[in-house]
Amino acid sequence: MDSLRPSIVHRPCSGVSDRDEDDGFGDKVLALRGRIRHFTWTWFCMTMATGGMANVLYTIPEPFRFKAVYGLGCAFFILNILLFIFNICMISLRFYLYPSTFKASFLHPTESLFIPAAVISFGTILNNITQYGVGAKTGVWLESAMYGFYWFYCCLAVLFSCGIYLTLWSTQTFTISQMTPVWIFPAYPLLIVGPFAGNLAQKMISSPQRTVSVIVGGYVLQGVGFMVALMIYSAFLYRLMTQKLPKESLRPAMFISVGPSGFTICGIITMAHELPRVVSPNFMGEGMGEFAGKVSVVMANWMGLWLWGLALWFFFVSVGAHWSCATRGRMDFAMTWFSFVFPNTALTTATFAISQALGHSYSIALVGCIMTVALVILWFFVCGMMIRAVLLKQILWPQKQEDRDEGGWGKDSKARVGEAKSPGWSRLNVILGGMHDTERGEGPGPLKRRGSWRSAAKKGQKRDADTSARDGNVGQLHGEPEHEGIEKMNPDDNAD
Repeated sequence: MDSLRPSIVHRPCSGVSDRDEDDGFGDKVLALRGRIRHFTWTWFCMTMATGGMANVLYTIPEPFRFKAVYGLGCAFFILNILLFIFNICMISLRFYLYPSTFKASFLHPTESLFIPAAVISFGTILNNITQYGVGAKTGVWLESAMYGFYWFYCCLAVLFSCGIYLTLWSTQTFTISQMTPVWIFPAYPLLIVGPFAGNLAQKMISSPQRTVSVIVGGYVLQGVGFMVALMIYSAFLYRLMTQKLPKESLRPAMFISVGPSGFTICGIITMAHELPRVVSPNFMGEGMGEFAGKVSVVMANWMGLWLWGLALWFFFVSVGAHWSCATRGRMDFAMTWFSFVFPNTALTTATFAISQALGHSYSIALVGCIMTVALVILWFFVCGMMIRAVLLKQILWPQKQEDRDEGGWGKDSKARVGEAKSPGWSRLNVILGGMHDTERGEGPGPLKRRGSWRSAAKKGQKRDADTSARDGNVGQLHGEPEHEGIEKMNPDDNAD
């Protein structure tokens, strides 16, 4: 039987050694250069979560604050800057060593969804600088600088949110069975504009007019981000009703649905409570300034309570969906595990904002503190699992991360230089191709003679390419690993 196994010939080109190649049937030794190739945009989920932890620790209300909390928050803030620089260097090195991966990352059906993670990470750093930096000790210059960076970030958020969605809508075709809350991710840069605006408004004392412009801009962009996310919510709920829960490895992304409500609560309440301090007497009408400020506070408080309930509902649904995963131990690590942390930092800060809205409620603030402790433990757990996954070759490895071959995306249509083919895919094409030829009476089966292996493989691959072109070249979405075997490697088996 060994003599019947098809041979696979690799064609390395300049810059890629034979050590970096694999035929998809076994383990290999991959050089550092080869592992850098698979450093995807999802690594910025790590910096999102780290910056979110610094934000949560800063937001803890005064009765529960002590010096160690502030110091721990500063440590997360500084660590986040270092990790962000590390991510920028690594992904730049990937694009420098393998230039084709830059364009591919924007067109890949899964990896492209995580490009906004870099923008969100930048936004969390700006938010943390506002929280831990702007003040009397640094002077007006940093306040003015962050005012400029605020509008710069708003432009980035709009550009990337619209750009990524337009790229997806013009290059990809999706079905409802492939839907996960990751579809919300390109709207996430807009969702942290509100919290950023609220924190900046608290620190701006030199110009009330600038503060009002920051608050108004924050309300507009926060509303856009939340409404886009709300419309995608409906598609996600329809998917759950018709296709059941996502597969185990995709379920961490369900926590992404918690973030839009959480960030919106924190943003609108924080901004509204600063508005009466800075509005002019004629804001929204002659003599209406003071009244408009007070009404804004009341409306923001009630809206925050309404959205807080929605965030808690999605949180409990997401936790319940992971019960079977926890009991069976059927979850492989992926960088999307940081979804356990970042969206829930939004829920925690929203809980503190609700406590403020209800007259600094002690019991609700206590719930927020309990959630904070859980998040700190969870952050260390996910980081430990990330290091373990690197050592076990679960990430930074061919066909293991979001740049893997999916459906019609790069799957055996041509050799991807320096990268493994999809595990088992070539073998499956050979077997199925030969079997189909036998069923049609076009030739002997794959076991009749050795020469039929190659002809069957070519016919099977051509038939797959024609089918992919007819169906839109869309495969499985959002990070589900492809396993060996005929059942899992069937390109048409994309639904749960």
